[in-house]
Amino acid sequence: MRHFDFKDGEMFAENVALREIAQDVGTPCYVYSTATFERHYNVFADSFKGIDALVAYSVKANSNIAVLATLAKLGAGADVVSGGELARALTAGIPGSKIVFSGVGKTGDEMRAALRAGIRVFNVESLPELYVLNDAAKELGVKAPVAFRVNPDVSAGGHEKISTGKKENKFGIAWSQAEMAYAEAAKLSHINIVGVDVHIGSQIDELAPFEAAIAKCKDLISRLRAQGHEIKSFDIGGGLGIPYGDNSKTPPPPAEYGALVKRLTADMDVQMIFEPGRMIAGNAGVLLSKVLYVKKGEDRSFLIVDAAMNDLIRPALYEAYHEIEPVKAPGSAYSESTYDVVGPICESGDTFTKSRDLPEMEAGDLLVMHSVGAYGAAQASQYNTRPLIPEVLVKGELYEVIRERPTIAEILSHEHLPSWL
Repeated sequence: MRHFDFKDGEMFAENVALREIAQDVGTPCYVYSTATFERHYNVFADSFKGIDALVAYSVKANSNIAVLATLAKLGAGADVVSGGELARALTAGIPGSKIVFSGVGKTGDEMRAALRAGIRVFNVESLPELYVLNDAAKELGVKAPVAFRVNPDVSAGGHEKISTGKKENKFGIAWSQAEMAYAEAAKLSHINIVGVDVHIGSQIDELAPFEAAIAKCKDLISRLRAQGHEIKSFDIGGGLGIPYGDNSKTPPPPAEYGALVKRLTADMDVQMIFEPGRMIAGNAGVLLSKVLYVKKGEDRSFLIVDAAMNDLIRPALYEAYHEIEPVKAPGSAYSESTYDVVGPICESGDTFTKSRDLPEMEAGDLLVMHSVGAYGAAQASQYNTRPLIPEVLVKGELYEVIRERPTIAEILSHEHLPSWL
C-alpha cells in the first residue's frame, strides 16, 4: 500500500497536495510518505512476532537519515555496507547492537569504526577480509562478532544485476569452502563466531528460492554445531520484491514469507536476522517531475521532463518499469497519447519509458513516477553537473525538505585548479 492518492482531482501525498510541494520546493524532487514507511515496516516485523528476530533495514535502499530515524523509532536495526552508511545509521539513532555490517570490500578503517560502535555482527565474505578484521580487533583489544556470508548457489530469478546467490556472483564464501572458513575463523584470537548469513538476490517474486536457501543453510548450521562452533544467529538477508504496477508477477506478501521462515526455522534455536530494504521503502516514494516540452517526432512523441537518469537510474540500469501518472487527474473524456518519457541528459539511455499510453500532457504539467523510494535517490549522481534533487518527507498535513538541492556554486566548491594552472 502507498499513501499517494487523488483527492478532488489532484494527487496528494498523505494530506499534502503534490502541486504544493512542486511550487514550494521545485521539481524534480523525491517525495516520501511517512505512513507508508511505517506501515510497511510494521507489516514486515509483525510477520515474525513470536520468534527472536532482528529486522535490520537495508540502508542502501534509501539512506536518508530522516528515513532511518523514522524506522529507528519503530525498532528497526540497520544493515550497512560502508563506513558512511554506518555513520548514517548511528546518526539516526540506531544503536550499534542492532547494526549488521555486510559487503565484500570492508576496509580496516571501516572495521575499526564498526568495532568501536559495538555492532551486532560482521557478515564476512572472504578469508582475506577475515584476517584484516582479526588484526583490527586485536589492535583495539576486542573480539569481532562474525557470521560468514555463504553462497548457496541458489537462483532467485529476476535481473542478473541484482542476483547475489549464484556461485558466479562476487558475494559470499563458496558453499564448498564454508566449513573450512569457519574452522579457520575458530583459530583466530580476536574473532568470535556467532552466526551464518545468506543473501540470494533482490526483487524476488516467489518463495521457492528462500525455501531452498534456508534448507541448505539449516543443514550447514547443524554440521557447524557438530564441529564445535556456536551458531546463535541466522541472517537470511532481504530480497522480497514489491509490485511495480506492470504485468510482472506479484511477489508474495510478508505474512506468507514470515510463515514460511517460521515453519522452516522453528527447531533451529537461532535469532533470525532480516535485511529488508525495497519491501519497506520502494512504494513509500515518488519522483515528482515537470514536463518541459512535448516533442513530436516522425514516428513517436516525446515527453521531455526535468527529471533525468542521474536522478533515477533504475530504468537505464535495469530496464526497470515505474508507473507514471499525471498529478492532475484527467477528466472523464480525456484523450490519450503514446509517449516516450525522457530526460534532458545527453544520452539515449536517459529514457524512463518507451511507448507508454498516458493522458495528453502539455509543457508545465506535473507527473509522478511511482515506487522510487528504494534505489532512487540512493543511486543518484550529479552527471552533467545536475545537482542532486531534494528529498521531501510528508507526515499527515506536514512536509519538510530532508535533503536540500545544492547550488552549482556548492558543487564547484569541491573542485580546485592545480598549481600549474
